[in-house]
Amino acid sequence: MTTARDIMTSDPRCVGEQESLVDAAKLLADLDVGALPICGEDGKLKGMLTDRDIVVKCIASGGDPSSTRAGQLAEGAPVTVDAGDDIRDALTLMQDHQVRRLPVLDDHRLVGIISQADIALALAPVETGETVEEIST
Repeated sequence: MTTARDIMTSDPRCVGEQESLVDAAKLLADLDVGALPICGEDGKLKGMLTDRDIVVKCIASGGDPSSTRAGQLAEGAPVTVDAGDDIRDALTLMQDHQVRRLPVLDDHRLVGIISQADIALALAPVETGETVEEIST
């Protein structure tokens, strides 16, 4: 059985829930990624933040990214998968919730992220195509 841990990108960088969106944007740029997990001071996952969130939920609505905190954009409980879960369960979660990135937890701690790129590198082209299609529709 292939598990989430087998294909995830490990040791993801987090943006702190109290960090500004300007700091989050700089981290996104430095890492050349489109999304970051939002982690609390307790080290637990609070949500996911995308570059689109910064633009649409803050800047486009007249917000100030230097005074808006990353945690303010964390909405609801993030969709996650356990590191030991079968990769098919992770794919189903991604498809059902239409998420492009899936945080991977081990004992309630963030240990990795599964992205569409991870899926493309690890799975057959047919499975990759089906997953991307379901996420995008």
